Amino acid sequence: MTDSNCVFCKIIAGQIPSRKVFEDEHVFAFHDIAPWAPVHFLVVPKLHIPSMAQITAADAPWLGHLLTLLPQLAIDNGCRPYPEGGYRIATNTGKEGGQEVQHLHWHVMGGPRPWVRG
Repeated sequence: MTDSNCVFCKIIAGQIPSRKVFEDEHVFAFHDIAPWAPVHFLVVPKLHIPSMAQITAADAPWLGHLLTLLPQLAIDNGCRPYPEGGYRIATNTGKEGGQEVQHLHWHVMGGPRPWVRG
């Protein structure tokens, strides 16, 4: 299930170049093109799901996989370990939640502060 007009679906399909961080059968991760922090990448499901508002109980297996993967990806990509280090994981939902791309995604940000934003 993809959306031919979705920029993230095009990145997953290789139609738009990206700096890949990780890929498996369920998720694709790539560096943000306008990072707010020294470490800033996005993690997206390969299924086109517009936002968290569309998540159902049927999504629990891949969503659990994604959430357990995020901490290791953060460390592997330059975030220092907890508790001295750390990282921020953010998901925006809908217009009022600040969502700009209508494909569910998580921002993973970390590294020494101050950050540009976030």
